[in-house]
Amino acid sequence: MTKTRLAGLALSALLAASLTACAKPEAAKPVVDTAKIADTVKADVKQLVADFNAHDADKAVSHDAPDYVGMFHGLANVKGPAEDLALTKQQVADTTAKIEVSDEIVDVAASGDMAVYRATYAYSFTDPKTKKAGTEAGNWVLGYKQQADGGMKLAWGVVSDLPPAPAAPAK
Repeated sequence: MTKTRLAGLALSALLAASLTACAKPEAAKPVVDTAKIADTVKADVKQLVADFNAHDADKAVSHDAPDYVGMFHGLANVKGPAEDLALTKQQVADTTAKIEVSDEIVDVAASGDMAVYRATYAYSFTDPKTKKAGTEAGNWVLGYKQQADGGMKLAWGVVSDLPPAPAAPAK
């Protein structure tokens, strides 16, 4: 090799080394505490249930994200907090309306920006047709997503009732 060629290679190596030295290391991604997010979601659902059971429709709906969608058996999808508020006001007008949840599970995305809450529910109410006390059991699935302020809000919900329990066999 010629001296010019060797000098060019040395200059290229020096330039590459200096560029590498100037490169900023990629920032480490923060560790997401998914257990803390799961606890936050469970606490939010607990408060949502308390607000509903207190017959406070405004507070119950305050857990909704602006683009909330509710999917309830037998009803058209509820789109947005305003539609959810209208439905919730109808539900809590029944003074016996009460919901209880159990078997709660929360799955949180590794990124921490989404979570899925699953539970079974028992809903007590007055049947509007018979005016007698009624109960319903089912599955409740809620999707939470992180908002611009970093908090989690209810983005969607699915209420799916179960068929009535079979009658006990006659003795």
